Amino acid sequence: MTAGKTLKAKTEKSVKPGEAGHDPAVNLTTLPSGLRIVSERMAHASTVSLGIWIGAGARDELPHEHGLAHLLEHMAFKGTARRTALQIAEEIESVGGDLNAATSVEYTCYTARVLGQDLPLAVDILADILTQPSLTEEELAREKGVILQEIGAVQDTPDDLVYDRFLQAAFPEQPLGRPILGTAETVKSFTPEAIRAYLDRHYHAGNMVLAAAGAVDHDELVALAEQALTALPARPATAPAARTQATYQGGEARIDGDEEQVHIVLGFPGKPFTNGVHYPLQIFSAVLGGGLSSRLFQEVRERRGLAYAVDAFHWPFSDCGIFGISAGTAPEDAGELVEVALDCLSQAARDVSEAEVARARAQMKVGLLASLESPGGKLEQMARQVLVFGRAIPREELARRLDAVTLADVRAAGLALLDGIVTVAAVGPLDDLAPAAALRAMLARAA
Repeated sequence: MTAGKTLKAKTEKSVKPGEAGHDPAVNLTTLPSGLRIVSERMAHASTVSLGIWIGAGARDELPHEHGLAHLLEHMAFKGTARRTALQIAEEIESVGGDLNAATSVEYTCYTARVLGQDLPLAVDILADILTQPSLTEEELAREKGVILQEIGAVQDTPDDLVYDRFLQAAFPEQPLGRPILGTAETVKSFTPEAIRAYLDRHYHAGNMVLAAAGAVDHDELVALAEQALTALPARPATAPAARTQATYQGGEARIDGDEEQVHIVLGFPGKPFTNGVHYPLQIFSAVLGGGLSSRLFQEVRERRGLAYAVDAFHWPFSDCGIFGISAGTAPEDAGELVEVALDCLSQAARDVSEAEVARARAQMKVGLLASLESPGGKLEQMARQVLVFGRAIPREELARRLDAVTLADVRAAGLALLDGIVTVAAVGPLDDLAPAAALRAMLARAA
């Protein structure tokens, strides 16, 4: 900052109803440091959900940092220069609040929920753990042990393990394909210095969003941030631009075991969430396996009894995406289940109807609106949108985007899957599950 010159926070202007832009119900302010502060007051709420989102996650780790983003999230509440871990827990719980944190592929978040009157305390604690973590050797050693147990638990849980292996097969030798938890070897190797290097690279004002929803006054939130988060380095966001482009390659991951069921995930190349190109595929996934009326549920479970649960999903990322079908079945039914699932996929791509698209669109709208009715749901949506797009997208605009998707768009999205390389991940007794090459041939015949 230049001596004698005061830099002021920038508050975004509201847009007119129906105009593409920032949600007029949401306040957005950018501090001179680059920190963005976004909030929405919900008249019915007496609590406030708030959090700090960082635009860096597991895929932003260097090779020797695999699992570090998740470890850092664990270390967040283990003490600061001002508070011990016990003091952090006691202070937030003395007002009836709670703290949480989560690491994803592309972001990390630290959240709190308190009564509206306790907003200052919650902001102070979140700021404290992000700007002054103690990162002692003692706490680090203890938390490494906790994460090693977590890694072991995944290995013992086939329906979790199969998704780790699924992404590894689809994006081999890429950060996007690495398990978020890391490996026992990498976790054991981490030092306080390695954690601080990651912090210095990613935890700066331009790469963060402070968000709150519920019983919150925006001006108060800005004032609290200006006071508590001044120690954040003032640098522009760099993480997304620095990411290596992820490339879906497809592959196979098979883990033979003696479980009672075979857990299977089939994958295909998807779409990124930028520019709304993922909407047709989101709708197609709902038609194929998004509810009780979906093609997969009706054919796989209701007519043939091959699985208790079968789903289709689409995970969009910033530069790519992945479409999948997942189910658990008896080992002797694995071959038939996969054949039926691929046939459902191929058939839906060719003849999905207007009624199915309308039903899927309605389901997505209700899910969207329901999530926005709670402070926690609104908080996450606002924070992620501002972090990625620089604005909170009005719900009317989201609805318009869904309404703009045509039947032809959905069919084209489905047909594009048939031309992609199939990824197969499976855990359990696999004698009756055909290899990936055979499944690709099966899909080609169905197409």
